[in-house]
Amino acid sequence: MLMQNNHAFETVEKIGEAIGAGQSLTSLFLRSAAETVAAGKVICWEGDKAKHLFQVEEGVVRLHRIIGEGRRVITAFHFAGDLIGASLQNDFIFTAEAVTECKIRRMSRKNFHEEVARSEALGPAYISLLCQEAAAAHEQMVLLSKKNAEERLCSFIVKLASRRAPLPGKGLVRVPMNRQDIADHLGLTIETVSRTITKLASRNIIIPEGRHDLRIVNLARLTQLSGDADDFSDDSCHRVKLH
Repeated sequence: MLMQNNHAFETVEKIGEAIGAGQSLTSLFLRSAAETVAAGKVICWEGDKAKHLFQVEEGVVRLHRIIGEGRRVITAFHFAGDLIGASLQNDFIFTAEAVTECKIRRMSRKNFHEEVARSEALGPAYISLLCQEAAAAHEQMVLLSKKNAEERLCSFIVKLASRRAPLPGKGLVRVPMNRQDIADHLGLTIETVSRTITKLASRNIIIPEGRHDLRIVNLARLTQLSGDADDFSDDSCHRVKLH
């Protein structure tokens, strides 16, 4: 029992050191137990008081809102390492729902802001996170207001490939969300998404393999078709290793 207590004490001490060193905002969540959330289950509801923040440890989470006549708009997808609920609103402006089985950790908003306020390193990290969220919202606004269907889908695939490592030796990118999710995120119909994927496949740019895999055959052409070619240098394209 003494050995177990000593081990527990050492673990807490290491967590405290990590937080004190300001390694990352996610280190703040290490004190919380990981929770398993089944696919399709809600983590928080739009309109609820924002009493907690959440860190995604495993899996994929979608954020969505319901607008007139029950239409769903998916505003973002979050992956392992992402934080949910960092903005300063008193109420959640989205519903967070597990796309796949997820592991999450939660932390009270009060404790989170107290920890950030105590650390010289975490303050700038938090500001950086808020800036990244604002930039992502701006990028999504441009995508929905200025890009056509093909550009939207290509942008989505390029971004997904940059976030998720291809399967070793196969050059495949796992797409955990279904086509209805993709359509609701890109402001398209599911028919348009399917038709555009077929069109890209016929041009040997991407090849669907199974329900949740895409093989990107021509990343440079895919990036060009996204409408963001000027934002991707050769170096940035090479960060996504597909072979």
